[in-house]
Amino acid sequence: MSSIHLAESIQIIQAEPQHASIVAEVFDAYRQYYGQPSDITGACAFLTERLLNKESVIFLALEGNKPLGFTQLYPMFSSVSMCRSWTLNDLFVKENIRSKGIGKTLLSTAQQFIQSKGHKGLLLETTPDNTKAQSLYERMGWVREQNYYYFWQA
Repeated sequence: MSSIHLAESIQIIQAEPQHASIVAEVFDAYRQYYGQPSDITGACAFLTERLLNKESVIFLALEGNKPLGFTQLYPMFSSVSMCRSWTLNDLFVKENIRSKGIGKTLLSTAQQFIQSKGHKGLLLETTPDNTKAQSLYERMGWVREQNYYYFWQA
């Protein structure tokens, strides 16, 4: 398990399957933020499956054993460049501790992970009204995509 220290009492770890129940606490809050009902049992099962099957990489911000936030990355591939790239699908920090650098550190950790693997890059999306997050992304060098349209079918 890798660990990055943000402050004396806060660390960022790469979650492993045994951390699923701890991640589930902030994952459930994240889902509720987006209007979903609370489901800790379902959240834990979902995360355990992702981690056991190596279908995602999760970085977790902790203070002691208390989860503060997380980011979850999913792998994808670029056929044109013949390289792996990643989707930063989830980023969440508890509301009462935002603007303390935790989100920025989680993003930096994800970027360092991609660079250390020699992978192509990270893609993320956010809602148009999430201007605070967009401001953080832009300050960290992320560029809003202007050249592609994304389509969705359910």
